Amino acid sequence: MTSQNNPYSSAGGQMSANVTFGASGAAPAGADLIKDTTTAGFQADVIAESRKQPVLVDFWAPWCGPCKQLTPVLENAVRQAGGAVKLVKMNIDDHPAIAGQLGIQSIPAVIAFVNGQPADGFMGAVPESQIKEFITRIGGPSDQETALNEAINAAAELLESGDFVQAAKIFSSILQATPDNVDAAVGLATCLLESGDAEKAREILASLPADKKDAASVRALEAKLALADQVKLIGDPIELERRVQADGKDYQARFDLAQVRNAQGRREEAADELLAIMRADRTWNDDGARKQLLQLFEAWGNTDPATLGARRKLSSLLFS
Repeated sequence: MTSQNNPYSSAGGQMSANVTFGASGAAPAGADLIKDTTTAGFQADVIAESRKQPVLVDFWAPWCGPCKQLTPVLENAVRQAGGAVKLVKMNIDDHPAIAGQLGIQSIPAVIAFVNGQPADGFMGAVPESQIKEFITRIGGPSDQETALNEAINAAAELLESGDFVQAAKIFSSILQATPDNVDAAVGLATCLLESGDAEKAREILASLPADKKDAASVRALEAKLALADQVKLIGDPIELERRVQADGKDYQARFDLAQVRNAQGRREEAADELLAIMRADRTWNDDGARKQLLQLFEAWGNTDPATLGARRKLSSLLFS
């Protein structure tokens, strides 16, 4: 499928849709999410404000190298949280009293205040992912995150119902807002695969950051793409059925028929064809039937009923 006849593509080759998430992913321009404070201002900026919403206090100093690493990451995470928390920064060289009262002995140190009291915290220049988890734990999901999750769920329902065009539009919009969102990338790639554009589906997965490519959903879709490539080379399923009926030892025909059954969505039958080969000849094609069955399990997912049923049969066959 080219960009000209791909129903998901806009003129520039990218999908588009009028889907928004919260207030465009950032707090309103007037929202004072990040500020510096003093010993005198601590009561109003932290204690009083934390009775309205959680406040993170970043204790730092100009000479602290890890502080310089943490500050921009922390500020970015707070902005992305869309108002779930506020950030107050305190220079302990200029204002040491509060840090001393809290027993802070090393920096950077981030303490979360909730309802006027310290509730949780961490020390050191931790990774951004841990900061985001901390903010979610303290402040709960932001309006943007909630809207994003609702959009993903809506698109997943459309995908499940077979409405690949509308599902793809939503997934594409999600990726425009959060380019490394694995759920949206896999959803969009699945829409493309189901619509016959396997190559574009591969491009979507390839665009994910390296640390996202090992996700179970990504591996499962890659397995589906590999199976789709195999099916292209198989041939006429009616002829394969005839060959199997004519010669029960035509294992290649039965193996190919299993691929067709999987492509048709007849997963239990696909598994049964491969299991039949294993019962007759475990050594055929270097144990190829078992290896192919394991690939199907990965493509279907560990909780799929077809996987669960076939695993029971496989276990009985191997260990009986």
